[in-house]
Amino acid sequence: MAKFIGRKKELESLKGLLRKKSSSLVVIRGRRRVGKSRLAEEFASSFSRAYILSGIPPEPEVTAVAQREEFLRQLQEYRLPIYRSDDWGNMLYDLAQECKTGRVLIVLDEITWMGSHDPTFLPKLKTAWDRYFKHNPQLVMILSGSNSAWISKNILSSTGFFGRVSLRLLLKELSLPECNLFWEGRSGTTSAYEKFKILSVTGGIPRYLEELLPDLSAEANLQRLCFDPEGLLFNEFDQIFHDLFQKQGLFYKQIVENLIDSPLSTTELAEKLDRSRGGDLSKALNDLMESGFLARDYTWSFTTGKRLESSRYRIKDNYLRFYLKHILPHKEQIESAQLQRLPQGWLSIMGVQFENLVVNNGPLVCKILGISPEDVLIANTYFQTAGARRRGCQIDYLIQTRFSFLYACEVKFRQGVVGTEVIEEVAEKLRRLKLPRGFSCRPVLIHVNGVSEEVVDSGYFARIIDLSELLRDRL
Repeated sequence: MAKFIGRKKELESLKGLLRKKSSSLVVIRGRRRVGKSRLAEEFASSFSRAYILSGIPPEPEVTAVAQREEFLRQLQEYRLPIYRSDDWGNMLYDLAQECKTGRVLIVLDEITWMGSHDPTFLPKLKTAWDRYFKHNPQLVMILSGSNSAWISKNILSSTGFFGRVSLRLLLKELSLPECNLFWEGRSGTTSAYEKFKILSVTGGIPRYLEELLPDLSAEANLQRLCFDPEGLLFNEFDQIFHDLFQKQGLFYKQIVENLIDSPLSTTELAEKLDRSRGGDLSKALNDLMESGFLARDYTWSFTTGKRLESSRYRIKDNYLRFYLKHILPHKEQIESAQLQRLPQGWLSIMGVQFENLVVNNGPLVCKILGISPEDVLIANTYFQTAGARRRGCQIDYLIQTRFSFLYACEVKFRQGVVGTEVIEEVAEKLRRLKLPRGFSCRPVLIHVNGVSEEVVDSGYFARIIDLSELLRDRL
């Protein structure tokens, strides 16, 4: 098994349940491959007995009967004397009889698949919890799945499970310092730029980072993972959209395809897709956000520090954009083994991929700038819409503190060093930024490959942050 990296806070929260004198029902959700199962496996080492059981992907031939039979097969792998799979209620009762005493962990992984064809599955699970499982004060049951929207609707917001869940965990991407641990203990040195090229595609998804071969360059690793017919990241997109969204997968794919190049408002998306703003589009956008693929960025009022109605959706998942931009267009070439090197121009989206990494690691930026969390009113991508008395502008990452102070972070990727042109670019943005009276603003530059001496000597930026600082710093 791969070394367990990160998730210290989440693991501590889980282990804290062991100090209780009552049973615990836990819900873990998050993007596919983000490490839900691996976290549960690590937690299992704290138990004398652990049963980790999973649903099977929803293929056309996978029926309700097939799900129950597979559940029974997995139970029998643990040498449990359970022999009937005719009904979820019966199987859960039989399992509960084997878990009456002692420290026991039960993990129902990919629970969305487990009961996908049986509407009685969740009611029977709730009944089994109330009547049997919860009476063992040392028992912990984890319900886990990648379809966060389904879990939120059918479990977390369900009256049937109301008041029963002891702990809710939403797993996000690993932080940059946690990602950096995947390069620890390897011979030689790996530059921040080399790591960035990998992270610009994988983001902080641990399952992808586990696939790296230490003796290969970033380009060779990406060639193997993304541009080989058998590569994990070549086939991953179709699996995500099929397994998570099933019949709606094509529509969800159309949404993200329209967001490849720039963020869009709900109205703009509706126009591009020729749909109404509400209904299916609203649900799809929520599902994509819950599943960790999209983010909704609101603009906000500097005066009140509260968000306004204006918002835009953007792809926050680096793999998703890279696939649509650089893998999908070459799919036929890859399948026929005609693409022997990374496609020309693959670095063209590195700027927006770098922005994603920075925004997803905003708390680290605040720490490096010496801003305590309690002083931050709001921090995110910021956009100012054009009006009669103001011009539009966008700040890659803007931090507003409770002291009427702003840090405008320019996130800049260059294959070489960043030159003095960045000063005028940022100065123009700040000239456009409409600040209330009494507000101060400081420009910050965040880069990958270094900045010229002229930029440093100019003293224009209040702080210049190298990616290597984000990789090594810890919250």
